[in-house]
Amino acid sequence: MTSASASLSYVGCNFLRQRLVLSTLSGRPVKIRKIRAKEENPGLRDFEANFIRLIDKITNGSRIEINQTGTTLYYQPGLLYGGSLEHDCSPNRSIGYYLESLLCLAPFMKHPIRIVLRGATNDQVDPTVDCLKATALPLLKRFGIDGEELELKIVRRGMPPKGGGEVIFSCPVKKALMPIQYIDPGKIKRIRGVAYSVRVSPQIANRIVDSARSILNKFLPDIYIHTDHMKGTSSGKSPGFGLTLVAETTNGTFLSAELASSPQGQGPAVLPEDLAINCAKLLLEEIHRGGCVDSTNQSLVLLLMTLGQQDVSKVLLGPLSPYTIEFLRHLRSYFQVMFKIESKPSGEERKGGDKVLMTCVGIGFSNLSKTVK
Repeated sequence: MTSASASLSYVGCNFLRQRLVLSTLSGRPVKIRKIRAKEENPGLRDFEANFIRLIDKITNGSRIEINQTGTTLYYQPGLLYGGSLEHDCSPNRSIGYYLESLLCLAPFMKHPIRIVLRGATNDQVDPTVDCLKATALPLLKRFGIDGEELELKIVRRGMPPKGGGEVIFSCPVKKALMPIQYIDPGKIKRIRGVAYSVRVSPQIANRIVDSARSILNKFLPDIYIHTDHMKGTSSGKSPGFGLTLVAETTNGTFLSAELASSPQGQGPAVLPEDLAINCAKLLLEEIHRGGCVDSTNQSLVLLLMTLGQQDVSKVLLGPLSPYTIEFLRHLRSYFQVMFKIESKPSGEERKGGDKVLMTCVGIGFSNLSKTVK
């Protein structure tokens, strides 16, 4: 974590969050040039600038320099501080965009973080708060990050474009992470879900549940989809509805799929029945891809394995997403960690898509910000 370590240089706006998060954890400064330099509207977008402000809030002593056009960003990370915070997220991206990065950083703060995030809780682009609550939190617990402080609570729901939602995320700090051997996903034993609707008829959530069950009941009897209809001030500022489904296995693996309606006045209107059927099919596809971690959280599990104690960690994943592949390249740049990747073709007895066994030795990352009592 020496500040004198060599800075890294990148070109373009892709994977901005990955680069800033890994820079913060490794202590290596990063310079990103030519951010949308050739576009009519060059430079950082509103939601990216908002994300940089959030990083600035949770760290102490970070140095951030952005040129006038917003096309060059220099970031020298400070120490992760944490504490009690509030942040208004950009309406252009949902709270999940910010939460994904917070989940990576929260265990390594100086003080346990408790942050109130305001904005859109569910949209069509980023993982929704429901999905991260159901899949990412159990994943953190496998690495020994648990306790009553680990919580993600939806106070108000908000749909794009106006948002108006609010969530509270709190996470304890850890001195070191446990290594994991997570290579048997188990068999699907139950499916849980949330059908939510805000500022529309409560009947829509029931229609979603009936349609989703019409497909999933052919495979499994233990299905419970909870309807969540928030009223008044809890329902945000824009109408919308959606569905999050989570399949749980006998070994405590969670695989998720989700869909949300188009924002008001944008895109084609979608029927609740169609949305539910498509979401159920997406879940079946995610189950087919398989692995011990769903495609949303692949990068999170690989990061926590990298930062674990100096011991071997293994995890079985489904096909790697393009985002995860780039993340592996970044892990090599920032931490000099290389994963051993073994492909496990799906044989006769192993149903589903081809799997990948990821193995690495942790770097023994110690939380230097945490004071020893």
